[in-house]
Amino acid sequence: MPNNQKRGEEALSKLERELKSRERKQKARPLGVVAASLVVILALVGGIYFLSTHEGDDENVQAEESSAAETSQETPQAEPIADKRAKALPDTVTCTYEDNGQDANGAKKPAGKDISTKGTVTVSFETNQGTIEMEMDRAKAPCTTNAISELAKSGYYDDTVCHRMTSGELNVLQCGDPTGSGSGGPGFSFADEYPTDEVDEKDAQNPVIYPRGSVAMANSGPDTNGSQFFLNYDDSELAPSYTYFATITDKGMETMDKIAKNGVEGGQPDGKPAKEVKITKATVKA
Repeated sequence: MPNNQKRGEEALSKLERELKSRERKQKARPLGVVAASLVVILALVGGIYFLSTHEGDDENVQAEESSAAETSQETPQAEPIADKRAKALPDTVTCTYEDNGQDANGAKKPAGKDISTKGTVTVSFETNQGTIEMEMDRAKAPCTTNAISELAKSGYYDDTVCHRMTSGELNVLQCGDPTGSGSGGPGFSFADEYPTDEVDEKDAQNPVIYPRGSVAMANSGPDTNGSQFFLNYDDSELAPSYTYFATITDKGMETMDKIAKNGVEGGQPDGKPAKEVKITKATVKA
């Protein structure tokens, strides 16, 4: 084998090992929005110029584990999620809420039989920064709407902090964990809904835009929804792996803009809100 060709192959092998090592380190991080772009030009092999490029982008919103949204040169540009399903659900559905072994923090599993897919439910979170009001859409996510409604009615969200905030490509305030640790939940989990349940497998990692004012469920993998959710105070680009179930009202966005202006603690892209956001009381009206 000519020396140039041998050296080129050895360099490619070394590059591949370094990339895999870097990816493992990035995916092992418990929190954060990671973006890596590596472009390597390799030298002459028998008069042929060889170019090797590797591009990746990992993003997460859930506090428990990361969920990757990988993009490449072939990935289409992200578009905002449609505001409604491509195909309407039946008038009622059955929702399954499975015990997951977590401390329930006093929560009870909601009933899951004959859950309506019609109309909206408004939840108002009174916080120390102002009122955050959101309108949940049964047509998009009836099982999520049902679960969040029952948790809010029971007082589950009262006196809890929104434990996480991000800025950059991911612009969210994450709430819904009574423990304030990012790993708490209601003791049950349920399946993903819109848009995840409408996405083809081949499009599952193609990023979409969760628009400013949208609210979606945080999770630790497929079908692990519980009580945590994230409010988008600006557009956020993610894989369509998070149930989009509500929209923040104009009144609620006034509070969200105030919180966003305060920023993240220490000026970091990911951490606690710079000024604590505490939900003092949650109320529900259909």
